Amino acid sequence: MGELTATGLKAKLATLGKSPLQAPVRIGDGSGLHLLVKANQTSGGAWVLRYSYGGKRRDMGLGTYPAVGLADARAAAEEARKLLRSNTDPLAARGAEKAAQARAAAEAEIKATTFREAALATVAAKRDGWSNPKHAAQWLATLEQHAFPQLGEMPIAAVDVPAVLRVLRPIWPKIPETASRLRQRIEAVLDLARVRGWRSGENPARWRGLLSEELPPSRRVKRVEHRPALSWQQMPAFWTALSNVDGMGAAALRFAILTAARTGEVRGMTWREVDMEASLWTVPSGRMKARRTHRVPLSAAAIEVLRAVQPERPRSDHLIFSGGDNVMLSDMTVSAVLRRMNEPAEGENPEGPPRWRDHEGRAIVPHGFRSTFRDWAGETREEGRDVIERALAHTVKDKVEAAYARSDLLEKRRPLMEAWGKWCLQPAGIAEVRSAELERSDGKRRKAA
Repeated sequence: MGELTATGLKAKLATLGKSPLQAPVRIGDGSGLHLLVKANQTSGGAWVLRYSYGGKRRDMGLGTYPAVGLADARAAAEEARKLLRSNTDPLAARGAEKAAQARAAAEAEIKATTFREAALATVAAKRDGWSNPKHAAQWLATLEQHAFPQLGEMPIAAVDVPAVLRVLRPIWPKIPETASRLRQRIEAVLDLARVRGWRSGENPARWRGLLSEELPPSRRVKRVEHRPALSWQQMPAFWTALSNVDGMGAAALRFAILTAARTGEVRGMTWREVDMEASLWTVPSGRMKARRTHRVPLSAAAIEVLRAVQPERPRSDHLIFSGGDNVMLSDMTVSAVLRRMNEPAEGENPEGPPRWRDHEGRAIVPHGFRSTFRDWAGETREEGRDVIERALAHTVKDKVEAAYARSDLLEKRRPLMEAWGKWCLQPAGIAEVRSAELERSDGKRRKAA
């Protein structure tokens, strides 16, 4: 039995409260149990059991008074003494219990974390590294449509190879390119889950040596369909038609064609990026697909497009091709220009092929003009592959080659872009004669080779 009583303890605390304490006071109950009262806490205190273990003095907290009463403190102290009698350190036992509880909580969290939650966490982790803000929505849309119905509510730790294959097998032969992209995104989600401790073991969505044994390469399932592109020989005739189309979407498309740029880069460009005197457009790395600054030499034709939309006093931070109130044009606005140009005129067969189409009869799209430029440059110009690839802002895939090829070949690209602008703007009739001459000349070069 201890030395204190509940009433006696209250009386001692009342006495301590009558005058300020200069130092902490211990009210002992015997056998190492005492109430530690600090100078500013005379209405209560902390229960402490002082004991020795392994030759060292140790203090073990048992709770605060009055939340923990005298009887409860004695009971807790006796449990600790039982551990001491069995040669167990009570503080070490408490630490082990807390660690076990933490492990149990972590295991419960792992079991509770679903594939959907891990996917959202993956997007949040990668968002700042994506140049296009819409990429997050596209990333999730693919998972929402194809993966979440099967995996969404499944614990991330339970996702295995059969589960991944249940998602991929139905769509692999139908839409192989999308299916391959989906596999990569599932793999990324599972990688993040492993890093965060939500799962362990190998990634069941890994391709090499795993899913490659179950599925054929996507490129062999179906031929990759490239974006429909106009032949370069038709470019002057198309330009004549495009010149008769008004609106900011048409202006943005003209500029994208003349610079061989992606429409997203054009739609987001501001006056700050353009140096009219130097005929130069500098696209910051944050808006480039490859996350590298890209300098574009502007031809006389491209400069004219800019002058046509330039306000009297342009603000450096304002968009050049704005839909009004400095709002960026949508990608659909630019695409709609081509759709309207391909609408059948009165009296034409609405079921007939589109006026502006690729060699397979498909209606052309804005991104296809980069291919048009690539074909024109490759077949008619002498600048060479490196200069053309730099004009398209393509990265060098070989890491060793990329380490040495640091120049963007700006000055070599200037005559290339100037010639492209002249080709686009020359009258269609003259262009047909010129393209025939170029094709004959190209044929002679091939024979000579």
